[in-house]
Amino acid sequence: MRGMIVGRFQPFHKGHLSVIRYILNEVDDLIVIIAASQQSHQPKNPFTAGERYDMIHNSLIEELKDITRVIIIPANDLNDNGLWVAHITRLVPKFDIVYTNNPHTRYLFEQAGKKVRTPPLFERDEYSAEHVRDLMKKGKKEWQELLPKAVISVLANLDGLARIKAINSSDK
Repeated sequence: MRGMIVGRFQPFHKGHLSVIRYILNEVDDLIVIIAASQQSHQPKNPFTAGERYDMIHNSLIEELKDITRVIIIPANDLNDNGLWVAHITRLVPKFDIVYTNNPHTRYLFEQAGKKVRTPPLFERDEYSAEHVRDLMKKGKKEWQELLPKAVISVLANLDGLARIKAINSSDK
């Protein structure tokens, strides 16, 4: 059985990693969709698809060692919810089940006749990309505890902390 998970991973954190581990215990293969891949350098979407790919790929290699069961695919967003599931489906190999905690994503895939399962949330208040970005924006070091080491390395190489601060700054 092949599963699929859709996320923006802005950035990829330990909660995402825990969900992927959970899903890999239920499926033979997993497709990881990097959603909104065309968006970057914005407060809610600070990192490029390539940077997020590196975060996910490097974290999975570091944590799981063998990632032959994982397929990572960037996908541009459509601003048309009626076509979004078809758009995602045409980009990926056949899948049997979608994993999501997002009610809107669940609704869209269920409306398209796809099987959807909700994985458990792992310490959701802490492991939230929005929370991580907020800590980074405020210059609080705690953000590093929420990310896999591989993500911290990717962020260091691209000076991600400076980017977060710059795109959230104002002239006031």
